[in-house]
Amino acid sequence: MRRKPDLIWILVLVFTLGVVTTGYTQSYFDRTTDPSAVMPSAAE
Repeated sequence: MRRKPDLIWILVLVFTLGVVTTGYTQSYFDRTTDPSAVMPSAAE
């Protein structure tokens, strides 16, 4: 029964990292208003 708290903490850590990463990515794309900065054009 010692393993269950460890597994819960690992799941909490993974979930927290996912929330932080999603929030950072969302704010990055909200700040980027230029479409060419998100998807560079292939034509040169």
